[in-house]
Amino acid sequence: MDVHSTRQAESDRHPIEPPSRPPEKVVVLVAIGLVLLCVLWALRKDEAPQGPPVAMGSAQAMALSPEKIPLTTGEEPIGDIFIRAGCPVCHVIPGIPGAEGQVGPKLILGTTGTQRLSDPAYRGQARTIHDYVVESVLEPERFIVPGYPGRTMPSWYGSKLSGLALKKIAAYLEQQTDSGSAH
Repeated sequence: MDVHSTRQAESDRHPIEPPSRPPEKVVVLVAIGLVLLCVLWALRKDEAPQGPPVAMGSAQAMALSPEKIPLTTGEEPIGDIFIRAGCPVCHVIPGIPGAEGQVGPKLILGTTGTQRLSDPAYRGQARTIHDYVVESVLEPERFIVPGYPGRTMPSWYGSKLSGLALKKIAAYLEQQTDSGSAH
């Protein structure tokens, strides 16, 4: 007997059974269970501790989560601050590489800041261009630049930028003019 005949004889004695398939009811029940589990996960309550944050050296230190970590500290170079904050996606910003967005207005507040503050539609509290920039980040709906859609600027930026980063952004933008950066 040759090798081929031996293999054939062995397979005749031990027929290969097709893989068994779970009954359709089991598959449907597992799918329903997974969907319910996803719904319950989405509806779960935030179990983070409430109250003031505790010092990191404490045994009860609050866990860090992405929403509590700022996009920038303000220690970064100004270009990095704008890029990490995502400003170039929507705005043209003179002097910032890649800042060629078309969704929001061109950020040349050295030219447009005074006009915006004196616009009759302006409902904010700022009296200086610097304060206007800060206010625009913290409360973007206070003034919508004519020709641009409202509810486009994310309102959460104020909570994701450090005070130093916001101060640097305002100082930079109040110096920007139509002709590029004014130094």
